[in-house]
Amino acid sequence: MSSSKIVDPGSVVSDACRATARASAGLRWVERPGYFTRRVPADDARAGRVAVVSGGGSGHEPMHSGFVGAGMLDAAVPGAVFTSPNSLAVAAATRAVDGGAGVVHVVKNYTGDVINFGVAADLCRADGIDVETVLVDDDVATDSSDPDGPGRRGTAATVVVEKLCGAAAARGDDLAAVAALGRRVAAAARSMAVAFRACTVPGASAPSFDLGDDEVELGVGIHGERGTGRTGTLSAREVVEALLGPVLDALDAGEGDDVILVVNGLGGTHALEIAVVFGDALELLAARGIRVRRHLVGTFVTAFDMAGVSLTVVRCGDELPIDDVLALWDAPTAAPAWPGRPAGEPAEDAVVDGESDADGGREDDAAEADATVTAWVARFTERVRGAVDELTDLDRRAGDGDFGVTMDAGLRDAPDPSTPLSPAATFSRLSRSFLENAGGTSGALFGAIFHRMADATAGRDLTAEVLADAVRGALEIVVQLGGASAGDRTMVDALAPAADALDGARGESVAAALAAAADAAARGAEATATMTARRGRASYVGDAARDVVDPGALAVAWFFAAGAEAAAG
Repeated sequence: MSSSKIVDPGSVVSDACRATARASAGLRWVERPGYFTRRVPADDARAGRVAVVSGGGSGHEPMHSGFVGAGMLDAAVPGAVFTSPNSLAVAAATRAVDGGAGVVHVVKNYTGDVINFGVAADLCRADGIDVETVLVDDDVATDSSDPDGPGRRGTAATVVVEKLCGAAAARGDDLAAVAALGRRVAAAARSMAVAFRACTVPGASAPSFDLGDDEVELGVGIHGERGTGRTGTLSAREVVEALLGPVLDALDAGEGDDVILVVNGLGGTHALEIAVVFGDALELLAARGIRVRRHLVGTFVTAFDMAGVSLTVVRCGDELPIDDVLALWDAPTAAPAWPGRPAGEPAEDAVVDGESDADGGREDDAAEADATVTAWVARFTERVRGAVDELTDLDRRAGDGDFGVTMDAGLRDAPDPSTPLSPAATFSRLSRSFLENAGGTSGALFGAIFHRMADATAGRDLTAEVLADAVRGALEIVVQLGGASAGDRTMVDALAPAADALDGARGESVAAALAAAADAAARGAEATATMTARRGRASYVGDAARDVVDPGALAVAWFFAAGAEAAAG
């Protein structure tokens, strides 16, 4: 058993199925031979209506059990992890939901699924039940010209087929019509997936395939199969390009086409990442003149804990009229994994650029640009951007691991050194960048520091006295907001010594004052490695942060070091 799993591989499916039924108001789990049905009210008019049944190996949840509900599936039959259900269970589920109008089997094109559903269909026909089979074979990564091959795998398009067939059955379409619709949907659907990390199923001691940290696998399957190609790390847009190209080519989709788009996480991909992929897919489809009429975005068809995404496109047209598709897609369903209020067409006005409430008043400061401050902020920005991984590693060892990314985000709109501004305008723009882009404790505190420095330098020439006032004000606001004191192992341990050094350097040159502040801040930051944290991110990990310099204090030290370098010329 893999030490990374918390479940018994021998009982995980049965344990999970029992719990899933208990967690849902609309599911019933039939223990032997093992299938889900809807918990149908006594007055439900099942008689005379076509039933829709699907199933397959477990490990793909929420497919299929999550799609059992009025308006979608009547039954779902799970097998062991990545293993087809047995034919007796499929046959029992089919008999249980047959209302006299016949049953449609929605089957993913995997050999085990095809055989077991085929045997079950024969058994049920012998009992007088009409059964039609819809085979879903959407994975373009397994497209082959070999007529004797297994054909394309069935993947995420299965959910679209289940939804549309379930809705057609619910409105009263007969068996032939529901099955014909499902086949047309399957024929018009293509998918492709990419993995950033392979899955490790219960009982396995290693992932299904080896994949380096800087590699992605293209064309993976939902049973943990390795893909058809491997490449270096890709951005979200590059992932979309790599997947959409083969999918659209296979569908011959282009200018003027209406499509359904499914962006699906494979189990170990965060909703934020899936959302970014969806946004890039929308843009690339729009650039090709393809109109997304409906979409499904989230985690619906998984490969256990595989990190990755799949894209599915269903092309509508003469064989699959868009008006009928939209009516069926929008029809209500009680299936627990289907979005309660699925979105319509992506709205053009869903994103607006509102005016920021952040302080930008210093942009119009009448004071002259100052070369020292311009160079100071430029050096600081360069230093931080070149050390994002270093800051992240320090924060991972002493906190929550987001500090490097936060600082990089805070500098997203940092002043452009090619357009010098006054000291107040420079610090104000830096403050606004942190407050708008960084978020969290660090973003707010660094934004407050630079805001106070902007206030203190407004309308004043840069002198040692002005700097001392500015940094003292910055220290006061940080202490007020964060509640930390010197010795608490926070940025205050670098900022307070710098403020003291600047107070002691009043009357000296700006270069001398900044050199003293940089030296004091560096010694203060270094000292945090021996402190026990009482405030900030490291206070939650106790002595685990020992011997690690506080990244916030280090960033403050870098800020004053950049100022000293800029003033020294």
